[in-house]
Amino acid sequence: MTDPARLPTSPARFGLTEARSGEHLHAAGWWEGRRPSEGNEPILVALSRSPDPDLALRGVDRLREALGDAWPELDQALRDSEALRGRLLAVLGSSTALSDFLVANPDRWHGLVDDEPVDARLFAPALVAAVEGLTGADAVKALRLEYRALLCRIAAADLAHVVEPEQLYVNYDDVASLLSDLAVAALRAALDVAGRQVPRSDECRLAVIAMGKCGARELNYVSDVDVVFVGEGDLAVATRLAGAVMQVAGQACFEVDAALRPEGKAGALVRTLDGHATYYQRWARTWEFQALLKARPVAGDEELGRRYMDVVRPLVWTAAEREDFVPDVQAMRRRVEDHVPADLTDRELKLGRGGLRDVEFAVQLLQLVHGRGDEELRITTTTQALAALGRGGYIGRADAADFGRAYRFLRTLEHRLQLQRLLRTHLFPADDDVAALRWLARASGLQAEGGLSEGQVLLTEFRKRANQVRRLHEKLFYRPLLQAVANVPTEALRLTTSQAAARLAALGYAAPDGALKHIEALTRGVSRRARIQTALLPVLLDLFATTPDPDRGLLAYRKVSEALAETPWYLRLLRDEGTVVDRLAALLGTSKLVPDLLVRAPEVLPLLADTDALVGRDPMTIGNPLRSAVSRYRDLDRAVTAARSLRRQELLRVASADLLGLVPLRTVCVSLSEVWVAVLQAALDAVVRSAGEPAASIAVIGMGRLGGRELGYGSDADVMFVCEPAPGVSDADAARYASSVVEQVRRLLSAPSQDPPLQVDTDLRPEGRQGPLVRTLDSYRAYYAQWAELWEAQALLRARVIGGDADLGARFVEMIDPVRYPAKGLDAGAVREIRRIKARVEAERLPRGADPSTHTKLGRGGLADVEWTVQLLQLQHAFEVPGLRTPSTVRGLRAATEAGLVSEDDSSALREAWEVATRARNAVMLVKGKAGDQLPTVGRDLAGVASAMGHAGEPGEFLDAYRRTTRRARAVIERIFYGS
Repeated sequence: MTDPARLPTSPARFGLTEARSGEHLHAAGWWEGRRPSEGNEPILVALSRSPDPDLALRGVDRLREALGDAWPELDQALRDSEALRGRLLAVLGSSTALSDFLVANPDRWHGLVDDEPVDARLFAPALVAAVEGLTGADAVKALRLEYRALLCRIAAADLAHVVEPEQLYVNYDDVASLLSDLAVAALRAALDVAGRQVPRSDECRLAVIAMGKCGARELNYVSDVDVVFVGEGDLAVATRLAGAVMQVAGQACFEVDAALRPEGKAGALVRTLDGHATYYQRWARTWEFQALLKARPVAGDEELGRRYMDVVRPLVWTAAEREDFVPDVQAMRRRVEDHVPADLTDRELKLGRGGLRDVEFAVQLLQLVHGRGDEELRITTTTQALAALGRGGYIGRADAADFGRAYRFLRTLEHRLQLQRLLRTHLFPADDDVAALRWLARASGLQAEGGLSEGQVLLTEFRKRANQVRRLHEKLFYRPLLQAVANVPTEALRLTTSQAAARLAALGYAAPDGALKHIEALTRGVSRRARIQTALLPVLLDLFATTPDPDRGLLAYRKVSEALAETPWYLRLLRDEGTVVDRLAALLGTSKLVPDLLVRAPEVLPLLADTDALVGRDPMTIGNPLRSAVSRYRDLDRAVTAARSLRRQELLRVASADLLGLVPLRTVCVSLSEVWVAVLQAALDAVVRSAGEPAASIAVIGMGRLGGRELGYGSDADVMFVCEPAPGVSDADAARYASSVVEQVRRLLSAPSQDPPLQVDTDLRPEGRQGPLVRTLDSYRAYYAQWAELWEAQALLRARVIGGDADLGARFVEMIDPVRYPAKGLDAGAVREIRRIKARVEAERLPRGADPSTHTKLGRGGLADVEWTVQLLQLQHAFEVPGLRTPSTVRGLRAATEAGLVSEDDSSALREAWEVATRARNAVMLVKGKAGDQLPTVGRDLAGVASAMGHAGEPGEFLDAYRRTTRRARAVIERIFYGS
């Protein structure tokens, strides 16, 4: 027992601040003198936990006066029953309207005593019994009384835990269901009354279809009840009967709104089933099908109600096929939001930004789009539908959970606000309305914490949830994939039907049976992964059908999906990012190289969602992060493995951006060249670090396309290595040390791998394969001074320093300049020699059976033709034209044009041929997954190359265009190079 000396001495200790609080407590027998009466402390503590203790106490005092001599019974019950204390004091402290009801009907407090949970099955019998035999005003009065009593019971069960924490907590979903069931019971009672009031009511059949929140069993405390009426027989009688139902229920319980019927308020109140069917099939707008999502028969003729649902349900689940369905729904949400006054948009719980409609519209749109193929989504209740969407993988688990929590929180606030006066309101209190915020927080079960008052806690939580809802709404509601899924015919969503193979064949799949096997493998089972694939595949199948090789695209997608099956974000990314789906389908249906890289570099896949990230940084600096990352590894093998991995990522990124047409050719070539340079430099650094004290410095000289920053996807890296002894080291020892380092670099980089090979080609060194792998600078100087041949001078035109010791490299380049840029150019004999070598290359190196008109490297007007022509001009004129002193073919051609050595027209023809041949050579590697110089001339490989080249027409047209371009270039080459 509590020590009387320790009891509070002021009502304020129980949260009671009004002047008459002591008087009311004394009148109730709960306070004597300056202390609580003995045994009444539990009542006072419960009172203090009421949302508004002063309001609750005023209600108690009014109820005491209304009960008169019957007060002691309630007083004793409050002392004895924790359940009654929690229910009654919570209601009195939350709702002035329900307080008024209890005061006007004081004996109704007995309805709050029952320890059993509220049973919705008793609602209809209770209400029908209340109006039995009654009509007119008597029926309305009786129905109003019983309805309000049951509403009070629901509110008491909803709020009791706030006052007595040990009482059963009734969650939002159950409260909304109870309110909906009570509304349905009221409609049935109103129909019972209407049947007695309307003459000849037995000459018609009437079904009442609940719509909106009532149909979904998620009704508010105060809300219109949306209905649609379906009739048979005498429709005039049925219309009067429906009108009477609306009148009785409206006067007694709530407004009955039939505006969702066909043609709205301008349409007939009651239509036949055929009339409904005709309207929805021919005239209904998008929003009407969205409304039908919540429809369910609740009163009247059950068989007619079932038939109505049999008619409209299939229409609901094909509505997403309507033209512009998704944009229509999105536009309707924006129109609803636009009607909210700007100064209230952040406080409007229902219609404002981050409000309930954001959740409901997003969920309904996802249901209508994906529910066509997944019957588990055909749920009317928002929270249950949201959970089903999460289980099915249509939205992320975390997003579904966050959305659900936020929705329940906002709906709970809405319920509490409406309970105050039983008025329809959705307006959150203003930030400076301290009293209202405190009341709403306490009514919602929130407490002060962390130095924040109850109101501040509520305000913080409200803003957090509203922002969360808005973020998720915009993420889900405007998801690009929704429109793509909506565009797929409903029958195509059922991938297991017998018509699937025929549809695949019609889409252009060469092996429909094989495609079906891939589909079955991806969608087998009931896992969440299989559900997401089931949602994605219809869209992907259509997207693959627009690519050059749908079968290869689907196979590649299966391989990628199986390889990334345990990657948690993979399917989530595809589901949430429509851009990724579009781009991935285009890549997989065109390229064999991309999927091979993707299974080993999946981290690149998210870049498809962001064009800026996919295009990447300045290609000239692309290798810096790679070199920096590799430098952190002390272990040689790990360092080289990291370099190869980072090269794979960059190769995939560049290839993806290239195939999607997001980067120009120069960016592709420079990026590939600089990545190769970075890998080579990183490997060289790692080997040097592991070798201990270096005996020599080493410089790496890029040659060929690597030197010109014109590398392709399948190009080898032509290089030479030059060394210089460390102090006190002999040339021989320095060369041996440098050779061992270089051999180890070549071995590490050329180790077997599924990636495109990293071949370090040193055949352009002095004496070719017979010569030493590394020479000192003096050895190179001596060789070029005595033994250099014309072809070697030509090869040196593309030499540049790409790695190692920069100073040594610069001195090497300075040393070779007189060799590659001979003073006074070439004499006639040298020119004839170059032409002879070129003719020999054409005759001997073009593969047997190759088509010279479509061989990108050695064919007529191909890469070799253009490059040899530019190099001849460099050898002839670079001594007097500084611009020609460049390893770049394109820059050399531009310099020759500016110097007047080549006309603008001829230069344009050569540049165009070089670019188209380079792009075509790259396209062959991208499409076939292996290097090749010969363009395919038939089949899907040709279609793939044409697509990779950005050619939208027939593949044969691409070949014709290629040949025209190279023929023009060959004519120029015949004049400039061969002098004919």
